[in-house]
Amino acid sequence: MNPLTPPDALPACASPTADETGEAMLRAAISLTLEAAPRERADLFERLTGDIAALTTAPGTSLRPWRRTVHTGVDGSRIFCGGIGLSVAIDPEGRLWRGRTYEDFATTYRLTDSSCEVETMEPRYAQMREYVRSGPPGESAGADPVSSG
Repeated sequence: MNPLTPPDALPACASPTADETGEAMLRAAISLTLEAAPRERADLFERLTGDIAALTTAPGTSLRPWRRTVHTGVDGSRIFCGGIGLSVAIDPEGRLWRGRTYEDFATTYRLTDSSCEVETMEPRYAQMREYVRSGPPGESAGADPVSSG
């Protein structure tokens, strides 16, 4: 079964891995990403989280919309910011980190007359929790799941 399959697309007897908020799909995406080779993790996680966003924002879906914004950190990391202040950063070595979007990143902004956009983000890894595989391949990620919205 695809871990990113929305619950209303599964047969009634299946045990869905998705819920209406997208959190179960995010946990599955983190777990799958941790099983991948470190150099492949950022691209894989970007694709998987893009799939979650597409599923939860598709016309007619019963799922709550789930979004994320992707940034490249000043150190070459990829940063996936969720809508409720939590982020997942994948460092240049392929390690996954859970961080608070505002507290765990040094962020600069570009201000214009009509917008405020992120210009740079520098992860502060010492303040974050690292996701690690808690067991053999196929088991869930070690840190608590990240909520996103």
